[in-house]
Amino acid sequence: MLFYLLSHHPNLPLSYNMILSMSSGIITSITLETFLLRFGEKMKWKIAFETAVGMSLISMLMMEFVENSLDYYLTGGIVNLKSMSFWTSAGLSMGAGFLVALPYNYYKLRRFGKSCH
Repeated sequence: MLFYLLSHHPNLPLSYNMILSMSSGIITSITLETFLLRFGEKMKWKIAFETAVGMSLISMLMMEFVENSLDYYLTGGIVNLKSMSFWTSAGLSMGAGFLVALPYNYYKLRRFGKSCH
């Protein structure tokens, strides 16, 4: 969403870009997790949705904020799909988003006695 907004609506204030980007990422994550829990774990819709929100909301907010902030800082808001530095900054921002959410996710898994492997 951030790439789309920066390249197609460059005059939008940064706060709008961040709110729309973070919202779309969080909604996408919760929707995907709800479907996976509903059909994979055979949960009822309401329970699957509540579980997805409980699992994702905090870590997704952290991840989206760090990813979007770092990407904007590194690119200056310029989307150039042909530039190697653009793709490098995209990779770095995704890695940073993953790392910032990792301690919280690890804590949640340990708290509920779950394992990722």
